[in-house]
Amino acid sequence: MSNQVTRVTDAAASATAQAAPVRAGAGQASVTATDRTTTAELRQALPLVTVRDLRVAYDDKPETKPVLDGVDLELFPGEMVALLGASGSGKSTLMKSLTGFAPVSGGSVRIAGHDVTNLARGELRTLRSDVGQVFQQFQLIPRLSVLTNVLTGALHGAGPINLVGGFSSAHRQRALSLLDRVGIAHKAKDPARSLSGGQQQRVAIARALMQQPRVILADEPVASLDPKLADSVLGLLRRIATEDGIPVLVSLHVLPLALAHSDRIVGLRHGEMLVSARTTDLDAAKLSVLYDEEDDDVDHHA
Repeated sequence: MSNQVTRVTDAAASATAQAAPVRAGAGQASVTATDRTTTAELRQALPLVTVRDLRVAYDDKPETKPVLDGVDLELFPGEMVALLGASGSGKSTLMKSLTGFAPVSGGSVRIAGHDVTNLARGELRTLRSDVGQVFQQFQLIPRLSVLTNVLTGALHGAGPINLVGGFSSAHRQRALSLLDRVGIAHKAKDPARSLSGGQQQRVAIARALMQQPRVILADEPVASLDPKLADSVLGLLRRIATEDGIPVLVSLHVLPLALAHSDRIVGLRHGEMLVSARTTDLDAAKLSVLYDEEDDDVDHHA
């Protein structure tokens, strides 16, 4: 199968990141015309996520195939990277390995300055506060208001706190601003359970932004949404990546969505990386190598 593998060099991947514009986000200085070259050079040298020869095995028996084997990945500021593969290909395990929730059996993982493979237990909390996560099932607190759900994104920096009245006015102003950004500020006082699926996912994205992440991981964030809502949510995530300079890694099943909303595509099959290329260099035919012919549940036709 090696003759079917699609790859790009590190230089090509870096060029993709360099092409993505940088704009000022939370805690970021504006990029002027005079320092754009320096910014591009820094991006080329300093990806926010670097994975090298990653191996993940839950069973150390030599006859057991690892869940991930020899995976390489880089994520640069300002880009959205789609992670593709059939169910069981290792997508969720790769996501978990980036935040220490999956055991790294070999290789190295660095994310936002953290060496994930050598972190002490207490340091994992700091790592996870730097990574915003968006999930398929939203993981909101249904009975609490939309505003309070967004405010929970600030808990890692606020310490023990009363969810009802313990957040500062600055936190509340920021949460309202984020709700406005994702288009549902008018729902701030409503209970989360009253919202539609697409609206709940926007709340989840605002909550992730509330923690001022350096990287966003979105694991099947549109799997439960209809095509129009899925397109809208992915468009929002890509704007966040571009405007805030936050790399977004999003796992997907539907190829047309990946082709429409990503800068690069990384593809796994049976735990091995078969595709790593700029989206503009790919199409559904080239990506079909990721799926077995019997994978009828996967919509990979353009």
